[in-house]
Amino acid sequence: MPITLPSDLPAFDVLSKEGVMVISPNRAQTQDIRPLRIALLNLMPKKIQTETQFARLIGATPLQIDLSLIRMSEHQTKNTAAEHMEAFYRPFQDAKHEKFDGLIITGAPIEHLPFEEVTYWDELTEVMDWTQTNVQSTFGVCWGGMAMAYHFHKTPKHALPQKAFGCFRHQNLTPTSPFLRGFSDDFIMPVSRWTEMRQTDIDQTPGLTTLLTSHDTGPCLVGDPAHRALYIINHLEYDSDTLKQEYDRDTAAGTPVTLPANYYPDDNPAMKPLNRWRSHAHLLYGNWINEIYQSTPYDITQIGT
Repeated sequence: MPITLPSDLPAFDVLSKEGVMVISPNRAQTQDIRPLRIALLNLMPKKIQTETQFARLIGATPLQIDLSLIRMSEHQTKNTAAEHMEAFYRPFQDAKHEKFDGLIITGAPIEHLPFEEVTYWDELTEVMDWTQTNVQSTFGVCWGGMAMAYHFHKTPKHALPQKAFGCFRHQNLTPTSPFLRGFSDDFIMPVSRWTEMRQTDIDQTPGLTTLLTSHDTGPCLVGDPAHRALYIINHLEYDSDTLKQEYDRDTAAGTPVTLPANYYPDDNPAMKPLNRWRSHAHLLYGNWINEIYQSTPYDITQIGT
């Protein structure tokens, strides 16, 4: 939430340059407040787990959030009860006439496929184009972020020789970014993917800026201001045991997978993993919600105009 200070107070300029959200009394008096409409396009197979993870983060601010759950219109999930989907999710085609302050597009376990071979790719490109007229800010997560970068910029994803899997140190390249307000210079984040975005491709793409990166796993958070979007390809939203669930699942299925790096105490899978990223998860999504609050029009019909 912003702090109101006189615009001629020395701290006003100092804090503004540090990325603190500061507004003048005149602006504060003219602000209108309403609930923010946030949509979650949930492409993950475990819908309930994923919706809970994101709801926990976007619901932790003082602002009132109206969360809408959306799915691909024709794609039918095999891992979540049909009754749950019918009760709580709407197909995109039923929601596309509405406007939203924010949209999260999740990852999907289809990294091995070229984007155009994904069965719902055509409708997903429709969603991404729709965000430019009907959504104030979009957050693409993991495969969802790679898909957005590819659709808007033709930025490719690259297959990794082995899965990037574990908890890796990340560096904050832009500490004055409003999205990274309160972030440490160096911190831990879970990673779980078979593909990557490369910094050389981002550097060659006008309009994209890397905000967070890792010496071990490459670019993580990428800003796309022209499309009012952020792309994060790692997983601050993960629960403490999500990597454990993935490791146990792959091990049971006989899928070649390494022990998640820097995750279990003493690399012992019998030990309970410690969550070392929770605070930064709340910071990032709280900052995103705050930026939406500051920029979105009070008249929601004006979004995209």
